[in-house]
Amino acid sequence: MKIGELAAMSDTAASTVRFYERNGLLPAPQRQPNGYRSYQPEVADRIRFIRRAQGAGLSLRDISDVLAIRDVGQQPCDHVRTLLVERLAEVRAQLAELTELQSSLEALVDRADQPQVRKQRAQVCPILEANAH
Repeated sequence: MKIGELAAMSDTAASTVRFYERNGLLPAPQRQPNGYRSYQPEVADRIRFIRRAQGAGLSLRDISDVLAIRDVGQQPCDHVRTLLVERLAEVRAQLAELTELQSSLEALVDRADQPQVRKQRAQVCPILEANAH
């Protein structure tokens, strides 16, 4: 099948198919005599897997590693689980950082709502200058 058909079948853009191909996530397609790429139908399943893995927060490098394991005939599920556990830990850390940032921003907004704060002397803006008096 041609790249446009593959893109439609996998619900993605042809440019994405080319990107995945350039980055080694897809096997090199056969070429028709006119130079057009010719893909096997199972490549659509591979693209859908890549997109689901990206949706789970895995990087293209992680996905490439998973596909390499699969391509040599091994089941990559243990590796996938390890990657997901690592990604979950990263997300939890990001959430903690965002919660801390939220608290800081709420405190700054509360400070900004105090009329006397804006009257304080500061280098630039007393709302953001903790030592402004």
